[in-house]
Amino acid sequence: MADDWFRNGDWNDGVARRFEEKLRRARRKEQYLRIQACILASTHPEVALALLDRYFSMSDKFDHAQAHVDRATALKALDRVEDAADAYEAALAREAEFPNLKTQAYLELPVLIAVEGLLSRFDRALVVLEQQADRRTFPVDHFMWHAAHALIMSSRGERAGAQPHAQSALEAASKDHSGFRHHPSVGLVTEEHRGLLKDIAALGAA
Repeated sequence: MADDWFRNGDWNDGVARRFEEKLRRARRKEQYLRIQACILASTHPEVALALLDRYFSMSDKFDHAQAHVDRATALKALDRVEDAADAYEAALAREAEFPNLKTQAYLELPVLIAVEGLLSRFDRALVVLEQQADRRTFPVDHFMWHAAHALIMSSRGERAGAQPHAQSALEAASKDHSGFRHHPSVGLVTEEHRGLLKDIAALGAA
């Protein structure tokens, strides 16, 4: 396997030195900065944000949408939820300009808004969900789409409308096959979604 010097799962002075040495000799510095930031976004968010600042200062804009999503992940880890929502919005804006590369921002933004109760953004979340509904492919996509709807409607006191979405989310979460023969385990609801699943289960049983 190739030397994945830009896929470090941990970060310390020694790792940082080696990364910088390799980066200095690399041709596509932007992609290495972005990939390393993505891997560190949840566990070393401040490092990830610094790497992404360097990425955005460079001229190659190819991966901007995903870089904004990675930035949102790091900001969430720092509990900067409004800033994270803005980063997801930047990802969606980039996708509108350059639609060949898509991200999960269309789901992650509404879920963030719903889970964090960002009331002033509820209408925007619902608009994003409806505008991009046809992008849903895997069970996890349907789970997140319905979960965001359910939580927002419940927060607004619309329990009758929330419950069908909660039940649809739970149905998507129960699937153990992606629907794709050659990739049966891709796109399933996993342990990563445990907190959201717990919230939705409570709504579905209400």
